[in-house]
Amino acid sequence: MTAKVFPIIPASAKAMWVMLPIAVFLVVLAFFLGFIAYSTRNAKFEVVEGGLRIKGALYGRFISNGSFVKDGAKILNLDRETDFQPRTRANGIGLPGYSEGWFKLKNGEKALLFLTDRTKVVYIPTKNGYSVLLSPKHPEEMLNWVGELL
Repeated sequence: MTAKVFPIIPASAKAMWVMLPIAVFLVVLAFFLGFIAYSTRNAKFEVVEGGLRIKGALYGRFISNGSFVKDGAKILNLDRETDFQPRTRANGIGLPGYSEGWFKLKNGEKALLFLTDRTKVVYIPTKNGYSVLLSPKHPEEMLNWVGELL
């Protein structure tokens, strides 16, 4: 006896309509994760005449120099100054070697973080109820520029 093949009855278009939003979601998620991966290596901190501009990051923004606490900026090593270590993530990204977004520090302060190296952190308090913690490539140079702004 020879074999006879019996194909399945094709599914209705409903199956495709169910899969379409899932596929769109996965594509959007892939772009979002790609942007996060990009920002871990390409975020920029621009000290401009009007304030501090954070670019290339999901939580990037402009903070005017009128918002900064005068003479409050300093360089920290979070391995030694544990009061300034991030404790709780409120709305942000916490990956090994990268923290970005809103966090609560051990000292109870609310902070906006852009950290890749916790041993070279520029800490800038603001009058807006939060501080900014950044990991610039040249922290001393950035601190000098920020000091000139204030």
